[in-house]
Amino acid sequence: QVQLVESGGGLVQPGGSLRLSCIASGRIFVVNYMAWYRQAPGKERELVAGITRAGSTDYADSVKGRFTISSDDAKTTVYLQMNSLKPEDTAVYYCNARVRDLLTRKDLTTWGQGTLVTVSS
Repeated sequence: QVQLVESGGGLVQPGGSLRLSCIASGRIFVVNYMAWYRQAPGKERELVAGITRAGSTDYADSVKGRFTISSDDAKTTVYLQMNSLKPEDTAVYYCNARVRDLLTRKDLTTWGQGTLVTVSS
């Protein structure tokens, strides 16, 4: 089994910053891809940013230039630095990881429990 633990959400004023963290642990042979998704009330879950094992990144157009995704050297922790936050960034943010299982060598997709980000004055 693979577990993802997120942290860093909270309440912030418009224009402020937050940093989310997600740590992957468990039966991991290799992490191939990690990403942050978000889901606002009444809306579908959407990709915010992703990073491959090689370090390539992709972002939703709505966050380009404001958010930065990064990972540690072991590729088992991913961060999302969020700057210039707007009220429309308010959502539950979910960590997502695509890993190869250590024992079975099968590719798995795992989700974190989510962390709430509220941007409001």
